[in-house]
Amino acid sequence: MEEHKAGFVNIIGNPNVGKSTLMNAFVGEKLSIITSKAQTTRHRILGIVNGDDFQMILSDTPGIIKPAYELQSSMMDFVKSAFEDADVLLYMVEIGEKALKDEQFFKKIENSKIPVLLLLNKIDASTQEELEEQVQYWQEQLPSVEIHPISALNNFNVKGVFERILELLPVSPAYYPKDQLTDKPERFFVNETIREKILLFYKKEIPYSVEIETEEFFEEPEIIRMRAVIMVERESQKGIIIGHKGSALKRVGIEARKDLEKFFGKQVHLELYVKVNKNWRNDARQLKRFGYNKK
Repeated sequence: MEEHKAGFVNIIGNPNVGKSTLMNAFVGEKLSIITSKAQTTRHRILGIVNGDDFQMILSDTPGIIKPAYELQSSMMDFVKSAFEDADVLLYMVEIGEKALKDEQFFKKIENSKIPVLLLLNKIDASTQEELEEQVQYWQEQLPSVEIHPISALNNFNVKGVFERILELLPVSPAYYPKDQLTDKPERFFVNETIREKILLFYKKEIPYSVEIETEEFFEEPEIIRMRAVIMVERESQKGIIIGHKGSALKRVGIEARKDLEKFFGKQVHLELYVKVNKNWRNDARQLKRFGYNKK
């Protein structure tokens, strides 16, 4: 019998470098939401890729920032935990980038005792000369890491990186059942899908002041009935989310429902409500309820 490999592969990097795009490319499912806005990923999301003789447990983490409020501190705790249980660390940078936004995390990469692959992403937006300069720069900065140029969006060299990770995984039995795709419950993906639409359709502070809670999720043979609440911090934000005669909220609901029907493979009935939950981003009790504060 062939030996079985299994391990945790954790993806870290600054906001917007393509971490979620890469994980979704590996897993083949849209588990992490993707927008052009920073701080799209708030949680640590596991995507599980299974083969006959391997199980790769990928972890997408929030982009590294200096926290400005309690929610962001909790997000950075997810990043810290990614260093603690990784068998392979993927440090993702994009062309033109020079360092992590937090020096402490950079030092952890420098001193890492586990294999680190530095993925130089978005190379489709660079010239050959720029790419060579960047590879040289990172070789000088982090001599102990392997450098792999990729384009996660265009699937360039993604397969090569995947195969290299498989080589580095330790021999181990599977950690999760072989038919499992993620560690998150169904309601989590409902919340994230709605939040993605808010990131896409609203500007300024609105998307960052929002949290979603799916209060009802009833699956019937032909349809899933869901009811979710969009929480905002201020009364004025509630009005913006709803829009003129409810038009903005209706748009969120229609677009989220389309994605959820694809994700679950059946008809979805989605009801959305908006309510004010003052200062939830700085309230430790509320953050724990929403799955952020694990301490």
